[in-house]
Amino acid sequence: PKIDGLAISLVYENGTFVRGATRGDGETGEDVTANLRTIASVPLRLIGDEVPATLEVRGEVYLSDAAFDALNAAQDEAEERRFTNPRNAAAGSLRQKDPAMTATRDLAIWVYQAGLIEGGPELRGHTETMTYLGSLGLRVNPVSEVVEGLDGVKAYVEAAEQRRHDLGYQTDGVVIKVDDLAAQAELGFTARAPRWAIAYKFPPEERTTILRDIQINVGRTGAATPFAVLEPVFVGGAMVGMATLHNEEELQRKDVRVGDTVVVRRAGDVIPEVLGPVVEARSGNEEIWHMPSACPFCGHEIVRPEGEKVARCTGGLVCPSRLREWLAYFAGRGGMDIEHLGYKTIDLLISEGLVADPADIYSISAADLEGREGWKETSIGNLLGAIDESRDRDVARLLTSLGIRHVGPSVARLVARRFPSMGLIGAAPEDEIAAIDGVGPTIAASIRSWFDEPENATLIDKLGERGVRLADEPPDDELEQTLEGMSLVITGTLDGFTRDEAKLAVEARGGRVAGSVSGKTAYLVAGDGGGSKRAKAESLGTPILDAAGFRQLLESGPQ
Repeated sequence: PKIDGLAISLVYENGTFVRGATRGDGETGEDVTANLRTIASVPLRLIGDEVPATLEVRGEVYLSDAAFDALNAAQDEAEERRFTNPRNAAAGSLRQKDPAMTATRDLAIWVYQAGLIEGGPELRGHTETMTYLGSLGLRVNPVSEVVEGLDGVKAYVEAAEQRRHDLGYQTDGVVIKVDDLAAQAELGFTARAPRWAIAYKFPPEERTTILRDIQINVGRTGAATPFAVLEPVFVGGAMVGMATLHNEEELQRKDVRVGDTVVVRRAGDVIPEVLGPVVEARSGNEEIWHMPSACPFCGHEIVRPEGEKVARCTGGLVCPSRLREWLAYFAGRGGMDIEHLGYKTIDLLISEGLVADPADIYSISAADLEGREGWKETSIGNLLGAIDESRDRDVARLLTSLGIRHVGPSVARLVARRFPSMGLIGAAPEDEIAAIDGVGPTIAASIRSWFDEPENATLIDKLGERGVRLADEPPDDELEQTLEGMSLVITGTLDGFTRDEAKLAVEARGGRVAGSVSGKTAYLVAGDGGGSKRAKAESLGTPILDAAGFRQLLESGPQ
């Protein structure tokens, strides 16, 4: 079952729980170790005779239906606001600053995946791995099953959907995985997900309500997106008062009108959307809606470029809505990660004329905030401290925060690794950017187009003038790029190296570390505990190095 909770990583060293983090952006998460220690189903010490030297497992922290009901009963008794659904309540409970508060929330965990096992037995299948994790005292879901073929998958999914409300906790689908670990290694990953696993989502619940109005939102790229203002309705575990309408063409295709009774669902049990009108419920007073010709936020013309479905505000960053969304994205966790700079503060800064672009964030002073409602010495100090700390973010984070189309955190890291300064990226020819493994021509054209805009070049200059780091620090000793263009895979426990140290050593010499062995793998570096990856390398004739051979490769390059 796909548990509707919060994804967590647990790390054990020699059987002792040492660290726990949220998934975050996939590379850096939020440290919630102290809070996880309060959850009864998170063992602080593993059991059994074959405890690995290092174990990292993934799981889902959740609130059972009974725990959620008890939590809301306590909220009612304290005359405080009720939680709308177990997922948000679980996430908020785990992120409490006081672990003692987390301890009162009766959270639980299901472990569903091993991320790293160094030492321990040879494991050849996912099911075998989960059985092993269960033997160590980790909580493994007993209703998971192994099935044969697609017919078996379909039968399990149908049964899971029938029993989803009888499990005592919230599920929103089924995760289907290839069981054989060697097959998983061969299938590998896309940039975002494994090819050997997929999540099947249950059809979302649907409700009807009245569409009171249609308004538009202007995002950071200028896209003008209509949304429905609804008579609030409880659907998919949450109260919904607004829902996306995608674009004007889609709205007209569905023939949705202001005043309609409409069918609403939460797509993927997350994003509220209007499916369509209940035509037989119409009174004749419903109104057809059209995209306004002028932006309601800045008054500039809204145009729909030929061949595109999305209409756009032409006001640039003069538009306060577009500026607001860009500043929120810039300051978000995936970007410059400026704590305390949320929408409420951004709205204040814009309304007072204190910011006109992201660089202006770095010129905010205590005098700008003193005397304003809700701003005291501590809150001002927290914000300015967070802004100052963000000045030293690496180039990849800065590149992500700029909101360039198609450039998310993973692409930004690839580009910054090849061009480790904003100046080098801004001067890089499009074909050289496109040649970076994992980038390609579409992304390269988007990056090149963004840096060719004069106002964007001015923005980069302003950021630099206000102390934002525009170049990554070079290593103390410039290493010869002896592994340039090579792909290595590292498995098992390496004498003298942690996994991160080995990965950094390869990347510092121009190579890259992949997660699975393929025909493109130059070397498999295999320490103690390497299993299916070694077998795959042997079948492909890929050279296999032990720790000593790896050191020689780092020192001398391929021989």
